Amino acid sequence: MDLVLVIIRTVFFYVFIIFVFRIMGKREIGELSIQDLVVSLLIAELCAISIENYKDSLFLTVIPILILIFFEILAGFLSLKFNKFRNIIDGKPSLIINRGIINYKEMLAQRYSLDDLMMELRNNGIKDLKDVEYAVLENNGKLNIFKYSFLGLNSEIPFPLILDGVVQKDTLEYLNKKDSWLQDYLKNNNLKKEDIFYAFYKNNKVYIIKRNELNK
Repeated sequence: MDLVLVIIRTVFFYVFIIFVFRIMGKREIGELSIQDLVVSLLIAELCAISIENYKDSLFLTVIPILILIFFEILAGFLSLKFNKFRNIIDGKPSLIINRGIINYKEMLAQRYSLDDLMMELRNNGIKDLKDVEYAVLENNGKLNIFKYSFLGLNSEIPFPLILDGVVQKDTLEYLNKKDSWLQDYLKNNNLKKEDIFYAFYKNNKVYIIKRNELNK
């Protein structure tokens, strides 16, 4: 009888967790952020305890999992609405290599060693640091690498100026641009930041995707 209960609980949580992760979104299936990883570990631990203590009520496990799902969805909603909240929860991408120059200060802040960097370069088939123009350490710990063009010419990666109506002040600071510069640009083009879904700076130009241009 005990074996049957363990099997039933195992099958139940298998189906239940699949359902839970579908609710949490497809983002959870890929590489996890710190927040996603914590929630996933807690859910796994709760299920393992429930299967081991099969005589306890299922509600003692299901209710905490539902609470975790609620806070995960709430955090996702707040992250979309509030840029500062998203930075606190998920962090921000870090520019590790900028125009071929390693940013040791940022590597130190992220506790990202030179061995880590070289390993990622080798994993991407890059033998020499001189071949790398940009390298960005994303929130999920993945290093995205941009190599120099075939002729070795400098290019530009897009720097986000506005995300979902929110001005990215860190980008302006990095580009040595003032907030007034961006406001003047919007004013001269009859634009409001609230109407902009995505604006980025590349090759000394500003590119804008407005909300009303989506899904067209």
